[in-house]
Amino acid sequence: MKKVVIIGGGVAGLTAGVYARKSGYEVEIFEKNPVAGGQCMGWNRKGYHIDNCIHWLTGTQENSALRKVWETIGALTPNTEFVQTEKFFTCYVGEESATLWKDVERTKKELIQLSPEDKTEIDTFIEHVKYAACCQMPVEKPMDMMNIFDYLKMGKSMAEMPKVLKEYGNINLEDMAARFKHPVIKAVFTDYMPKEYQASSFIVSYATVVSGNGEIPVGGSLAMTNRIIDKFEKLGGKLHCNSEVKRVTIKGNKAYGIELENGENIAADFIICATDAMEMFDKLLGRKYMNKKWSACFKDEESYPLFSGFQAAFSIDRAMFAHTDTVFIDCEPFNINKKEIRRMSLKSYQYEKDFAPEGKTVLQTNMIQFDDDYRYWKSLNKDDYTGKKYEFAERMKENIEKKFPELAGHIKLLDCWTPVTYERYCNSYHGAYMSFITKKDVKSFSVKGTIEGLHNVFVASQWIQAPGGLPVAAAAGKFAVQRILKKEKRSIMI
Repeated sequence: MKKVVIIGGGVAGLTAGVYARKSGYEVEIFEKNPVAGGQCMGWNRKGYHIDNCIHWLTGTQENSALRKVWETIGALTPNTEFVQTEKFFTCYVGEESATLWKDVERTKKELIQLSPEDKTEIDTFIEHVKYAACCQMPVEKPMDMMNIFDYLKMGKSMAEMPKVLKEYGNINLEDMAARFKHPVIKAVFTDYMPKEYQASSFIVSYATVVSGNGEIPVGGSLAMTNRIIDKFEKLGGKLHCNSEVKRVTIKGNKAYGIELENGENIAADFIICATDAMEMFDKLLGRKYMNKKWSACFKDEESYPLFSGFQAAFSIDRAMFAHTDTVFIDCEPFNINKKEIRRMSLKSYQYEKDFAPEGKTVLQTNMIQFDDDYRYWKSLNKDDYTGKKYEFAERMKENIEKKFPELAGHIKLLDCWTPVTYERYCNSYHGAYMSFITKKDVKSFSVKGTIEGLHNVFVASQWIQAPGGLPVAAAAGKFAVQRILKKEKRSIMI
């Protein structure tokens, strides 16, 4: 039995592990942290649970191709329940608000009632959200393995998407917001994602939630990760935590295995790198294996920016807060890294009863950070870093209390974290928790998931395709195994 060694126990690595075991390979996963999961993770603080990852999970629609992947790896099971919510999110500007509901007709009615003068643009927006509901991520096989019939099938299933790309594919969210006159509606399009994002990405995201293909699994990120681990181990896979890999051992155009930081060598027939991309090239393989596309995108931060966040989690009394989802509010302006912060998000986890003691709930905040912000946090010494974290968390708390005065005296900080936290725990380049942003007038990043010059090393990572995230990670894990099967002249249909 040939052996596959996987470096990294995030969703991509675990997915690759499940598919490799189902394909008959001996499989070992090596994860540097005490627990697997990567960024699909949650942790406990002061009797509360903090969820790091899932705001919604793309691929929950029954009988969809991505749903089949989630079911195959155990992420979703017949017993998995989904959160019952009516909303995507709500934006407040002053005392006025607008909500993107799952019911698009309700959204349309509310937005037009809020701003009749924006009716034409609102109608166009809603119409294209309906078009985008057909958008499905192709996960049956890698694009370069598709034949003409695969492309015809994909084109037929997503026949309405060209309309979305024609209307919104060449503008960003800041441009889209400028089409509207009302300040609350403008905020709807610049709050949820970085304003640099291609507008069509936002349309697809909202359409995913509207169509029922973007539900929230009860239990959140850690529970989903644990289901995948359970599936992998029941299939006979071996997961080694607290096992950091030092390098891939290479001779000529072939990798022979890996060397752990403790000096142990593990032999392998095939190696799948399921790590951060820069970690792979800087440490595991060496920069000489980074092709021109990777190199150009990492160097060009203007065209291919990365984003992370400064985040904080608070405990609140459940009865004191009416929202059960995500809201955006105004801030009293303050600066992080000389950048003025005027808006912030709040996500209530009231729907997760097990995340907090009886009568309490977790409220999380997030402020988007970019490459320069990462460098700011990285430049601070230990004391200044800790001090600034808690200073900014206190600013967040003050803004929450100003908007919702009923929370005064009922809100306490549980934890706060920065882009450097993601670097420390996940080796994330610049603390990024997704791949490159797709900007207007810039070609979207994608690579095959192979390494030039090494015929038995493959990439399973959200970094193989912008904008990354859980669906890309899972697909990348499956694709990496399909590439191994193709090399062995076996059927890739798994």
